[in-house]
Amino acid sequence: MSIFQSIEKAVVYISEAISRIFGPSDDMYPMTGVNPFEGDPYHGPNWAD
Repeated sequence: MSIFQSIEKAVVYISEAISRIFGPSDDMYPMTGVNPFEGDPYHGPNWAD
């Protein structure tokens, strides 16, 4: 493998990472908004694990 191919692969690798970081989001999360808390706080002496 030539040095030019190695440099080309490195540039492609870095440019793909930059485009993924600064590109549009591809998250598939549901648009649920803010969900209210519907439980009671624990007032016991110890944490419940």
